[in-house]
Amino acid sequence: MTQRVALATVLDRLAIDAVITGYAVAVDDGAWSDYGALFTPDGRADYRGAGGVEGPAAEIARWLEETMRLFPVRQHLIVNRRIDLEDLGGYTGDRAEVRADYLNPMGLARKAASGSGGAPGQADSGQPGGATPDFVTGGRYTFELRRAEAGWLIHTVTVHEKWRRTPDA
Repeated sequence: MTQRVALATVLDRLAIDAVITGYAVAVDDGAWSDYGALFTPDGRADYRGAGGVEGPAAEIARWLEETMRLFPVRQHLIVNRRIDLEDLGGYTGDRAEVRADYLNPMGLARKAASGSGGAPGQADSGQPGGATPDFVTGGRYTFELRRAEAGWLIHTVTVHEKWRRTPDA
């Protein structure tokens, strides 16, 4: 592997990492147009492994927008990212797979108690600095990415939930 190929590989890995981070930020911030822009035109998302739905990214963005209204406070932590780049005889190709673990604490929407200082509909723990999560899940994402003219994009994402803690637990 030449230094030029090694540098291109590092740049690909950094670009892919930025896409995965962008995915988490878009979901957490409710930036659904940003979410859609992370996918190839034929991109798909599969949330069935966490009790959700599967389909084209544009349809999933609309489903997430509706579903995530239940959780106005959410924060994806995507860690242990394993990036496997397509190997074309020592050169990286135009495909990649990322397996990454996630932890996703979320706060349920609720009416703020009078005098609590929270806005209506916000999760409110009564504690300074924010809400205690009501719902926490953990699992693994599998992303398949493709290199496009604009850079790396998600072709598919699949969620494999391993555990969850709910308010009733």
